[in-house]
Amino acid sequence: MARWCAAQGWPVHPLAPGRKTPAANCPDCRDRSHAPRTCRCVTEGRACHGFHAATTDQERIDTWWGQSPSAGVGVACGPARLVVIDVDAHPAPVPDRSRLLPGIPIHETVDLAGLASGFDTLALLAAFRGQPDPAQDESTLRVRTPSGGLHIWYRVREPDTRFRCSTGSSPKVALAWQVDVRAEGGYIVAPTTRTAQGTYEAQGTVRTPAPLPGWLHAELVRTGHLVTPPAPRPPVGGGGARRRVRGAAARRVLEPLMEEVVRCGNAPEGTGFTEKLNRAAYTAGGLAAAGHVESTQVREELLAAARSARPWQDRRNEKIIDDGLAAGGTRPFHLEGRT
Repeated sequence: MARWCAAQGWPVHPLAPGRKTPAANCPDCRDRSHAPRTCRCVTEGRACHGFHAATTDQERIDTWWGQSPSAGVGVACGPARLVVIDVDAHPAPVPDRSRLLPGIPIHETVDLAGLASGFDTLALLAAFRGQPDPAQDESTLRVRTPSGGLHIWYRVREPDTRFRCSTGSSPKVALAWQVDVRAEGGYIVAPTTRTAQGTYEAQGTVRTPAPLPGWLHAELVRTGHLVTPPAPRPPVGGGGARRRVRGAAARRVLEPLMEEVVRCGNAPEGTGFTEKLNRAAYTAGGLAAAGHVESTQVREELLAAARSARPWQDRRNEKIIDDGLAAGGTRPFHLEGRT
């Protein structure tokens, strides 16, 4: 499957055998916090840092899976130009109707009896827009997950359009309750991958993603999933030097917080991991809002730090990070005097 995915132009990376999380980093990468883009392991072809190491190089793929034949296959969504709608069916208390479809009020006259999962909220969103339910879209690749959920694969039409990941439990950025989005900055588990819970199985006969429907494109934009490049700033004398100073000051604030997150990997519990990751994400959100760091890059660094400490809970890590970034983004963190 890894070779087949790469032949479609989708960069792949190994998943830990029997799990849906990336293969473990080498000891050096586990023991220190660093940005994947600066890591020699990635540039030298080792499978550290999950989707950051993803490749379409068949020789490298043969080496990786030759070393670990039972490894699953992860596909890096951003480089593959993929947006995957991840529909969950986890048992969970149903939130208030105001949180089922972010940004869309659901009138009290709408009967929500029986609503229990992301399948229901995605169908509800489609009905509100007068569109067919994507979970029933037989024109695209759909993959049933071992937990009873569904991955609905689409490809992004426009070459310059990028969407970000989100989780369907986030009160800030979500498509719907229990409906996650896998896109830039994330990965998706390829069909046929086996885990301890079961196998990811393609549904129907279609094995390739259809173009992202226009109405879903509009919903992703509406709900804040569009990655918007920063507006260019006119050059000002001495501005480059000032930005470098501010960036260095921001790093001095942020890096100790990320190092605290990484050190939580020394023990599986009792380290205050959630609080430390939330503090780092909140601070990063404030720094990004003030223009001191770039939000997409710092999110990737937070994900890498969290994964090094708690690799078995990627989804929860993303939720903590996205919520922290969103909250911090409402309170820009200015660094006057921190040069």
